[in-house]
Amino acid sequence: MRFKIIPTLVYLCLVVLLIGLGNWQLGRSNVKKQFFAQQEQGLASSERIQLMPDSEDNLERQRYKKVRANGYYDQAHQFLIDNQISAGKAGYLVLTPFIMQGEAKAVLVNRGWIPLNQDRSILPDLQIILNPKLTTVTGRINGFPTVGIKLAGAEIPTETWPSVIQVVDSQILAKKLPYSLFSFQVELDKEIPQGFKREWQSTTIMLPEQHTAYAIQWFALAITLTILFIWYTFKSNDE
Repeated sequence: MRFKIIPTLVYLCLVVLLIGLGNWQLGRSNVKKQFFAQQEQGLASSERIQLMPDSEDNLERQRYKKVRANGYYDQAHQFLIDNQISAGKAGYLVLTPFIMQGEAKAVLVNRGWIPLNQDRSILPDLQIILNPKLTTVTGRINGFPTVGIKLAGAEIPTETWPSVIQVVDSQILAKKLPYSLFSFQVELDKEIPQGFKREWQSTTIMLPEQHTAYAIQWFALAITLTILFIWYTFKSNDE
């Protein structure tokens, strides 16, 4: 059986691509399985860890862990995440730096959702009743809200306080502050005071089974292409 050079090269390139896409989807499926296992473990655990300035700063290993932190809010430097919808209404998520005891390091505490004013130029009142002593907050670690399409400059905060942002980049926000920030947020527990509307949701992403189904489709296309190539080759030889 003789193989024509150009059809053979085209076939080999396409089949390698299809198999590569299938393997990539299988890899994504395994990653998602690990993610959901971590999410389930974090949500089910009753253990609460103490967040300290020297605590591990790794979202992938810390996500959904319940934490406690001692310190105080920095009321003068708060951030509003714009374009957040709750029950069909537009508003902000309020991020307030919580400076931990004894060190110049803070974690951004998400105190919940607050609606827009009718006049968008007037920002909402984020006043906190400050405790003269150190206070304790509890919540769970999570990543910051994401957007489908990130526009250029969306991570740049406004100059005024509270500062409005579209997309959170903790390293950029830390440049506006006299202390460093953890790379994740703490979603404030609902029973803790000094918060707003809090309806924390688990992250919804493509399920592992969906990635596996896509992988099967790519492999099926590779098999179909192989069958068609063999058929074409036999037909060409007969002619």
